[in-house]
Amino acid sequence: MTYQSFIYEVEDGIATVRLNSPEKLNALTFQTYEELEKLTGELAQEEAVKVLVLTGTGKGFCSGGSVHDIIGKLLQMKGSDLYRFTRMTCDVVKNMRNLKKPIVAAVNGIAAGAGAMLALASDIRLVSDQAKFAFLFVKVGLAGADMGALYLLPRIVGQGRATELLFLGDPVDAQEAYRIGLANRVVPHEKLAEEAYALARRLKDGPLYALGVTKELLSREMIIDLETALEMEALAQARCMEMADFQEGYRAFVEKRPPRFNRA
Repeated sequence: MTYQSFIYEVEDGIATVRLNSPEKLNALTFQTYEELEKLTGELAQEEAVKVLVLTGTGKGFCSGGSVHDIIGKLLQMKGSDLYRFTRMTCDVVKNMRNLKKPIVAAVNGIAAGAGAMLALASDIRLVSDQAKFAFLFVKVGLAGADMGALYLLPRIVGQGRATELLFLGDPVDAQEAYRIGLANRVVPHEKLAEEAYALARRLKDGPLYALGVTKELLSREMIIDLETALEMEALAQARCMEMADFQEGYRAFVEKRPPRFNRA
């Protein structure tokens, strides 16, 4: 896979997407969205990739949509063309959430607008102590309903806090992001990459099938009743119990050694 709008690399089962327009704080273009949609859709079939790390080059994670390359051009579009664009942006999030592989966002700087949503669509957010989040949609006269924000954000930080963040669009620093649950962990800026890849390696060495099932059901059980959720979990766990990883986990426990889960 080769892409023009970001750096894509795979090493030892860990894929990295590094947004790469540092002079613009990695602002997104139409091409970036198209390539992200393509990549996130194809990663499900990419057997060499077990975990994805998403980050940015330079001082920013992603400052959102480019003012001139996206917003300026959107002002010249109408109805169906606008919908094709918003549908594509939402498909990036859909692909990320449907991907049964862990996604780690290493938020190295500002994550604003669509950039905040790329971090939000990831499974775990490791955040530099210099990073900030901002859900800027209202600042440009748009609804906070963008790329799944109204679905994902309340489930992470709660309805009241999500409403405030989306109504005002004010920036949130790293420590506040951690306090409200938007960041899983805040680390010194210079150690962010080290911590992110250590986490990615730990996830890669875990029971990958079981992690995929866990991710899938975390999303599906948000919108169903308890009885349905329990039935889904009973079926899913029974399938996991038939996998070699479950046998290996038992043997490793009995033999008092680290488990060696399947890497296929």
